[in-house]
Amino acid sequence: MQNDPLLQTYQLKHLTLKNRLMITSHEPAYPEDGMPKERYRAYHVERARGGVALTMTAGSAVVSRDSPPAFNNILAWKDEVVGHMRQLVDECHDHDCAVMIQLTHLGWRTRWDKADWLPVLSPSHEREPAHRAYPKRIEDWDIERIISDYADAAERMKAAGLDGIELESYGHLMDSFWSPFTNDLDAPYGGSLENRMRFGFDVLSAIRERVGSEFIVGIRYVGDQLFDGGITKEEGLEISRRLKDSGMVDFLNVIRGHLETDAALTDVIPVQGMTSAPHLDFAGEIRAETNFPTFHAARIQDVATARHAVLSGKLDMVGMTRAHIAEPHIIKKILSGEEERIRPCVGANYCLDRIYQGEPARCLHNPATGREVSMPHDIAPAADKKRVVVVGAGPGGLEAARVAAERGHEVIVHEAANDPGGQVRLTAQSPRRSEMIGITDWRYAECVAHGVRFHFNSFADADMVREENPDVVIVATGGLPATDFVKQDEYLVVSAWDILSGDVAPGENVLIYDEAGDYAGIQAAEKISETGARVEIVMRDRNIAPEVMSMSLTPAIRILQQRDVVFTATWRLDGVRREGNGLVAKLGSDFSQAQREREVDQIVVNHGTRPMDDLYFDLRPMSVNGGEVDYDALIAGRTQTVSRNPEGEFQLFRIGDAVSSRNTHAAIYDALRLMKDI
Repeated sequence: MQNDPLLQTYQLKHLTLKNRLMITSHEPAYPEDGMPKERYRAYHVERARGGVALTMTAGSAVVSRDSPPAFNNILAWKDEVVGHMRQLVDECHDHDCAVMIQLTHLGWRTRWDKADWLPVLSPSHEREPAHRAYPKRIEDWDIERIISDYADAAERMKAAGLDGIELESYGHLMDSFWSPFTNDLDAPYGGSLENRMRFGFDVLSAIRERVGSEFIVGIRYVGDQLFDGGITKEEGLEISRRLKDSGMVDFLNVIRGHLETDAALTDVIPVQGMTSAPHLDFAGEIRAETNFPTFHAARIQDVATARHAVLSGKLDMVGMTRAHIAEPHIIKKILSGEEERIRPCVGANYCLDRIYQGEPARCLHNPATGREVSMPHDIAPAADKKRVVVVGAGPGGLEAARVAAERGHEVIVHEAANDPGGQVRLTAQSPRRSEMIGITDWRYAECVAHGVRFHFNSFADADMVREENPDVVIVATGGLPATDFVKQDEYLVVSAWDILSGDVAPGENVLIYDEAGDYAGIQAAEKISETGARVEIVMRDRNIAPEVMSMSLTPAIRILQQRDVVFTATWRLDGVRREGNGLVAKLGSDFSQAQREREVDQIVVNHGTRPMDDLYFDLRPMSVNGGEVDYDALIAGRTQTVSRNPEGEFQLFRIGDAVSSRNTHAAIYDALRLMKDI
């Protein structure tokens, strides 16, 4: 432990950081009324309790009224933020965790029709594709006002007791001055690099005048935009040198790339199936060039890579942000010699994808994240020990078994397949999504460590369950692909599962009907198109795979476009008939009476699942609660006490797709919030 580079302290000015792991600024979209209230505070405090040295809040907190939140950002321009931030800081400091906040003016990266309906600002009229706003070209009085807003916000954060602030200069207003692509102003704020950096230095000067020279001020900035007409690597290195030489900045937090489109953002913050730590070497070059405190985060999802980053001298502080969303207790588990028990970040990006859809961040396989007020990361032991039988070892069933075992119950799991995993095992068949197996591998290992007994190749029926003499039965049998929606000749279609499992070989001219809009449809398209087949994806929705969300969709779209896969929106599959050696798909529309036909040799459908619930209904008459769930108790965190049949033998519950077709997070959350009180 003494030689572990991650456990070494780091001196940043007057601040001693107890180890080398940090959570970089990000916005989980947990504020209420623009303020970091209880839910927001509990999220950061949990990670402080887990041992991280520095947590950066906000991504980013906005300094001006004409920078309306793009996704529920903290409003740093309000005085009331001080009290909320002070409480967060005090509670994190109780765990010897430093706290900083990122401040910004979003510039073009927001919309004009939010909040006060003020125009979006930029040093040019260039439109940001992601938020679709055409900016007003910034004027001198705007610049003066915003500089003052930055200084006001920084002063508020010092008053709140924060250990420092970080300015955001990638994809927002500040770096839009830096980049030739987004700055067509005349002098003094346009033209030469000195002029383009003037706004940033004016902001820093105003902040230093307010907070003094001792308060820590850093900057997270783009050092290479990686596109023609933007900031080049050479210019980025010069920017880095100038920031250091200014004497107004205490650390550099390095970003590479640009983020005004979904695809570009995904290269800056890579997702599952993409290269790990793709910009680490670049950050190391900046550190070597400047010999200045350098921080960085971009898909550094495992402890081994983080150690390498410090040991090799590439970074001083390593950002493991999404990794801490999945596992808030990384340092705590390293210190306790339980590194192998760290819940892995599998890169599913459910966290970020949700906020870009206007929803709070969630971790695909840690449902306690963002719910710290009501859901535990550490499972408390039960007062009364029970025998729990779980049927199904998919993600929901494994979570139910894990939580029950940690509660101290005796747990027995029956699984019909050879191995645990359920639908996740099928998903992980695609090389690009192979990391998904970490969701079930981690849970299975935790179950084994806690003495859960598994019976594989065990297709449990009611008699088998009763023979276990259970107190509680959890039916987590999942579902099977739904194809019965096809109104004509259903037997002529195959499911996306059939393709992914290899049970059915891909055709040569294939229509995929993707009504579910989740991963299975596009994964089937990847597998089929890999053979050289002609593929058309037809969807009833206006958008491609709306359940997959923007960043996670990017790698798939890149592959499918290269293979000339055709996307046809707003059409539904109304029927199928055989014609000679081929098939004819009849297409209809929700928008009109129009009809179309497609002649193909294979039709693949992705329409969600239907619950495998026979066992559940067989067991209901024997149960105390008849399968009923007291939703009020479930939501409030109280024990389930429904008694419809006092003579019943056990409590009976079903979770996940055995209830209805949803997603992995829903199945795991079902299990956690039910079992934590059993």
